[in-house]
Amino acid sequence: MEYRKLGKNSSQRKALLRNQVTALIQHDKIVTTEARAKEVRKIAEHLITLAIREKDNYETVKVMAKVPRKDKDGKRIKEEKDGKKVTVYDEVEKEIKKDLPSRLHARRQIMKVLYPVTYVPKEGAQRKRNTKKVDLAAKLFDEIAPKYADRKGGYTRIVKIGPRRGDAAMEVLLELV
Repeated sequence: MEYRKLGKNSSQRKALLRNQVTALIQHDKIVTTEARAKEVRKIAEHLITLAIREKDNYETVKVMAKVPRKDKDGKRIKEEKDGKKVTVYDEVEKEIKKDLPSRLHARRQIMKVLYPVTYVPKEGAQRKRNTKKVDLAAKLFDEIAPKYADRKGGYTRIVKIGPRRGDAAMEVLLELV
């Protein structure tokens, strides 16, 4: 199968495409050149197809989890044991989605392409402390796959914006339909 080399060696090309597919899944649209968009589209549509195929392939399981007890301000309650301050935990029963083997395989295939993403809040005193890991595989399964479940391909759209200043490369908006 033919593919565009995009003027890069294989490791740079793979990193570029992974980065742009990750940005597309996270933000639902990206601005890039036409050649890159056509390559990113192939990968993104494959990932969405995997997610659609396996979106309902899980079972719900009840598990017991330890959850730290918190006060009204949301801070953990600590008590003293043997001269040390220890967090107090409560046992809580939670329902979780347990992937069946084929969905787990699809999730790992998706995670092989997508980079891990960390959300950092824009303002606030404790920006470093309030970072959150974003699970893009879960977003694919829970948000994107149900939206495109009745659609047979064509999950992305390329809209031409115009030539880029500087090198006149055709810029496009690649977005999820």
